[in-house]
Amino acid sequence: MSQPNRLRGGLIDRSKTLKFQFNEQWLTAHPGDTLASALLANGVKLVGRSFKYHRPRGIFSAGSEEPNALVQLHKGARLEPNTLATMVEAFDGLYATSQNHRGALNYDLLAVNDLLSPFLSAGFYYKTFMWPRAFWEKLYEPIIRSAAGLGQLSGKPDPDCYDHGFLHCDLLIIGAGPAGLTAAMAAGRAGLRVILADEDFQMGGRLNAETYEVDGTQGSDWARAQVAKLASMNNVRLMTRTTVYGAYDQGIYGALERKGDHLHSSGEKPRQVLWRVYSKRTILAAGATERSIAFANNDRPGVMLAGAVRTYVNRFGVAPGHRVAVLTNNNDGLRTAEDLRAKGIEVTRIIDVRNGQFVANTTGRKGLTSLQLNTGERVETDCLAVSGGWSPNVHLSSHHRGRPVWREDIAGFVPGGEIPPGMHIAGAAGGTMTLGATLLEAHKTAARIAGELGANGQVGSVPTANDEDFASKPIFHVNKGKHRAWVDLQNDVTTKDVIQSHQEGFRSVEHLKRYTTLGMATDQGKTSNMLGLAVMAEASGKTIPETGTTIFRPPYSPVSIGAFAGRSRGKHFRPTRLTPSHAWAAENGASFVESGAWLRAEWYTQPGEKGWRDSVDREVRATRNGVGICDVSTLGKIDIQGRDAAEFLNKIYANAFLKVPVGKVRYGLMLREDGTVYDDGTTARLSETHFVMTTTTANAVLVFRNLEFARQCLWPDLDVHLISTTDAWAQFSVAGPKSRALMQKVVDDLDLSNEGFPFMACTDCTVFGGTPARLFRISFSGELAYEIAVPARYGDAMIRAMMEAGEAFGLTPYGTEALGVMRIEKGHVAGSELNGQTDARMIGLEKMVSRKKDFIGAALLDRNEQVRDDGLRLVGLKPVDPKDSLTAGAHFFKPGDPEDMAHDQGWMTSVAYSPELGYSIGLGFLKQGNERHGEKIRGFSPIRGQDIVLEVCSPHHIDPEGDRQRG
Repeated sequence: MSQPNRLRGGLIDRSKTLKFQFNEQWLTAHPGDTLASALLANGVKLVGRSFKYHRPRGIFSAGSEEPNALVQLHKGARLEPNTLATMVEAFDGLYATSQNHRGALNYDLLAVNDLLSPFLSAGFYYKTFMWPRAFWEKLYEPIIRSAAGLGQLSGKPDPDCYDHGFLHCDLLIIGAGPAGLTAAMAAGRAGLRVILADEDFQMGGRLNAETYEVDGTQGSDWARAQVAKLASMNNVRLMTRTTVYGAYDQGIYGALERKGDHLHSSGEKPRQVLWRVYSKRTILAAGATERSIAFANNDRPGVMLAGAVRTYVNRFGVAPGHRVAVLTNNNDGLRTAEDLRAKGIEVTRIIDVRNGQFVANTTGRKGLTSLQLNTGERVETDCLAVSGGWSPNVHLSSHHRGRPVWREDIAGFVPGGEIPPGMHIAGAAGGTMTLGATLLEAHKTAARIAGELGANGQVGSVPTANDEDFASKPIFHVNKGKHRAWVDLQNDVTTKDVIQSHQEGFRSVEHLKRYTTLGMATDQGKTSNMLGLAVMAEASGKTIPETGTTIFRPPYSPVSIGAFAGRSRGKHFRPTRLTPSHAWAAENGASFVESGAWLRAEWYTQPGEKGWRDSVDREVRATRNGVGICDVSTLGKIDIQGRDAAEFLNKIYANAFLKVPVGKVRYGLMLREDGTVYDDGTTARLSETHFVMTTTTANAVLVFRNLEFARQCLWPDLDVHLISTTDAWAQFSVAGPKSRALMQKVVDDLDLSNEGFPFMACTDCTVFGGTPARLFRISFSGELAYEIAVPARYGDAMIRAMMEAGEAFGLTPYGTEALGVMRIEKGHVAGSELNGQTDARMIGLEKMVSRKKDFIGAALLDRNEQVRDDGLRLVGLKPVDPKDSLTAGAHFFKPGDPEDMAHDQGWMTSVAYSPELGYSIGLGFLKQGNERHGEKIRGFSPIRGQDIVLEVCSPHHIDPEGDRQRG
């Protein structure tokens, strides 16, 4: 358990030793280590296998750009695949395993794929497994599915907790390297509310990995001092372990904070928090990512980025190898040799491709052992530090479709085009590649933003540092032999694949990406995209800017689905809302059903009843013959007020609402822009400027959202204000011939006679001696009925008081099933009829639609399909043989016609057994149905094996003239 590759120095805490497991082997680490640095310290080089060919893979980088070192963490239900070893903090008891191999890591059985590589080149999946056709489902697909993927899921519920949160700031700074720290200090001193976010657990960026000095102080010490100062400022929030993964509209950014990933268990606290950050301005200070150089067999464990080698040596005190060679096309890469020698590590060779030198091949199957140079010389080495220059991290600047532009002086792409509004770029992310210039630019940017936002504090002085030599020559690949040179290490894309893509006509960078899978792995091509573009440019005889680049989409780095879900999982995935009378209903034998987001009573079981039909039939009879009560609080309720409220509703509804009298309710139809009915309901006018709208339960949110869109975007000049009051009122429907008698006992001092309070009347009132309420005389059952609403806090007391007051009248509670039976008996449409393809003509309400005004949906009302003479119309259906039961979903055919689409006449939408009529009834849509009452048709349901004779009738099975509800 010794650490043979541990060096002196570094930013780790050597006073403590941590124990962890990798592939069942116990190893040691120190606080401040990552899993990657700890593995290197323990001499572990082989950490995984590549995606397609299962070639050996070692640690390649030191950050979120890592393409190789993907591991699985934890056991059991907490098993987490595809985790970057370079981003995992070491902790005591950490358990990690390698992934993407069949059998042991050292002897992967699927490594045979590498021998088959001539048959598995770019686009092979488009060309192979095509014949024989019958083999696909039984042979090819199972084999591919078995081999595909990287890690494994546990298949068990994730025991960890995730959460969501909202943050607001004047300035969001993305990246806490030298640019981010400088900008945060200046903005914080100026008085701005600042959020400084960095994906690392230790702020400082490259200052922690280099030997730079700032203000005459070691860079890492300067960074630590700046962080301490920022932490003491009340207006600055520091967020380590936080990746800003996406830039969205209106200054909103998505950020993932890993609050418990570095702990053995986060307990009851959230493991990760997904933040929605609202910022007035943003500084992108995300730095740059080093790129490699493509050469023969450049994918062996031990081939690493030069900047990563310096990170492990200087920050973690780890030697990635004992005999290290350096391959570079720039002066920054030469600094690696200096840092290695300063730590006592042998540098076997510096290979500068600018001088015509390059690596022609490498050896070492499971770890680098030697290099062969283009001169034929063989160099013994166990690590090769490669530097092909640095590419600015432009990703977040592209999230509004901004396409990066080429900068010849740095041989890289920088932010360009439509960057997110309010975003500024500072440091290497914008192409400023030297330290002194970065500090100056970041300070000036923060000062400018402070001025724009009106901050009057002093921003302080600019930190000073030297500008290092960054001379570079854009040499991206040196593949001169027969061996493969690797571009995308995770997806096994080679220079040959890129050239083949060009030869086969896939020459657009977007086509290249999809044909070869270049940049489509978990690292999103952070280290491979530039190499691939360079190879494509050379193959096409164009420059890199002429070849172009792809743009980037969120997320910047992978985000777990659990974090997106937050607490919306299990019973919280769709939280159940309870009606105000729920407790009373549960006490009285109610069976509950999900209705939209609510639990509603579907029926109330009484002693002696053998099934739900007994309960529902009893409730319907009791309501039709006496009086029943149903909790309808779930209906959407929207309070609409303002001088122009009537005009607003007149534009929303298809029927006229401008002149609805005060104290009256009107039924209305809402249409989509295409003329389709999407909701219906009633709206009551309580005063000249005050309306109360009810919507269906399922569409309450949709209607409110559409009303807000209309108010804010379509008619912003109207004086109208909206608020959802669905949760504010408990509402009960009281229906039946005895309902008036009951309500006269309940409502205080109000004339409820037909003359004093007629059908479709409404008013504010009080009940039970002073409780505020609203009363509406509306009916969904077709009976004399009222809806009484009281503030929701009185809901439970209201149902109990109502039941006590109604005992003398035989008041019976009824649920949604009885409600459905009565609405079908009456011919009222509901969700089964308003299914997204229904217009007003189909449901027989075309006369309601006003032709004298403009409203949403008016322009497309008279499309050919909607006005055809043989169009579908709502009808009632009843069986010729009363013993037959109707089936929802059955299709209609004329007697003797074949059962095919050409002869299909329509379908059954809703069915119920009517206790009053004594047989099954239904509603449905039938071609020219309004002209076919009395006709006999077939109801055909092949799924249920049913074919019965039906009689077409009016959809109003009971009281077609409406005498009961007006009585």
